[in-house]
Amino acid sequence: MCGLIFKGRTVFTFVLLTMIASVLVTLTVADQLIQPNDHSASVVAAAADGQDDVKLQGDELDKLNAVLELIETKFYKDVDRDELIDGAVSGMMEALDDPYSVYMEKDVAQHFSETIEGSFTGIGAEVTIENGKIVVVSPIKGSPAERSGMLAKDTLLSVNGDSLDGLNLQEAVAKIRGPKGTKVKLQVQRSGFSDPIQLVLIRDDIDLETVYAALRPDGVGVISITQFSLNTAARFKEELARLEGEGMKGLVIDVRNDPGGVLPVVIDIAQLMMKEGSTVVQVEDRSGNREKTVAKGGEQKAYGIAVLTNKGSASASEILAGALQEAAGATVVGEQSFGKGTVQVSYNKALGDGSLVKMTIAKWLTPNGNWIHGKGITPNVKVDPPDLYTVARLNLTETLKQDSMSEVVRSAQIMLQGLGYELDREDGYYDAVTAAAVRKFQADNSLTVTGEIDEKTAESIEQTVIKWIQNKDNDIQLQKAVDIVSRK
Repeated sequence: MCGLIFKGRTVFTFVLLTMIASVLVTLTVADQLIQPNDHSASVVAAAADGQDDVKLQGDELDKLNAVLELIETKFYKDVDRDELIDGAVSGMMEALDDPYSVYMEKDVAQHFSETIEGSFTGIGAEVTIENGKIVVVSPIKGSPAERSGMLAKDTLLSVNGDSLDGLNLQEAVAKIRGPKGTKVKLQVQRSGFSDPIQLVLIRDDIDLETVYAALRPDGVGVISITQFSLNTAARFKEELARLEGEGMKGLVIDVRNDPGGVLPVVIDIAQLMMKEGSTVVQVEDRSGNREKTVAKGGEQKAYGIAVLTNKGSASASEILAGALQEAAGATVVGEQSFGKGTVQVSYNKALGDGSLVKMTIAKWLTPNGNWIHGKGITPNVKVDPPDLYTVARLNLTETLKQDSMSEVVRSAQIMLQGLGYELDREDGYYDAVTAAAVRKFQADNSLTVTGEIDEKTAESIEQTVIKWIQNKDNDIQLQKAVDIVSRK
């Protein structure tokens, strides 16, 4: 929080489904990297004074030792003592009933450190746990997860046939991660679909660039932020200065599917566009004490600003959207954001063995004092994405034929309809009109005209959909945002 100075390897919020599970960290910093100022020094001193009150008391230690002795002497097979201790710590964290407070054993913590260093290999998605289910926060731009059609709010059911039911976040991600080039099959439950969807992904290196910027011919600049990592503020400043130097007349900041990041980084970015002295964010501790962070050295821009959000915009993305919406006159366009309004800090020095505890220590609020946790940022202008953005992929187990009915048929109908082919239904029933649309598509794409969807036809439909989505002219959310800032 703003009472602390952050130096060294401040930990990303964005922990890919590469090495470990992300916990949507808004603020994460290893405890040995916190450099105390007067405020933090007093906190440390107070904690030291009450140290005896928080340590295990004699009867508590006796209870734990009694259970440990029973296990080691009476359990029917040998048990690794380290695993028992790790399990005890994990149990304490799980008892907090907070999906963002977790314990990472030494090897997992090492993988976490590797993500900080910039070594990313995996599927490129961020997950959390909701009601015991592994839920996707967002796939990352250009990642295998995005290319497979994975969406925010998808629930992961199984990995390569192994159920994720009952697993904690760490155990689930251990099943998903793996070396570059290896295949993983995920079974996914998606809202609006009665049957699970199967996604097949090839693990890969994940692009670490976090800022993408371009000036459109109409003079509107678009800056996309994929996550708020250590170099993101510097890259944003560079691109903003470049676009302004090229005569930018309006700015769209795209944080769709951005799962969040480091708090000081998003503050640095937000205050560039805010009047000096205006509130960027508030942090509230367990006692209800609030600490405001105010903009320094920035200015409210003369040109219009819009922030693009969707269901995968979380944590630091929501801090940016909320700050610019409430205190800088920006227009938020798109969908309701994810709704993650808590702050985490990672502690590893205290544990002493390379493991770490990541724990929620506060909640953050918008400049006006709104806590968006579980609700998200409400856009000023709501724009839902076209159905082609959310449709499930065509994972065929057999050729789709007339008079059949399935969720896969429904996906094909949505795709064909979105691509401009005439259909009379999107309910999953393969009627004569659907078959006619398939024949038209096959003829248009030099495929054997059968009116049935085999693997080649399915692949061609999907590739055509991907090209359609990649065409910026079809991005109605972006077009709306551009229109708004152009009018300003």
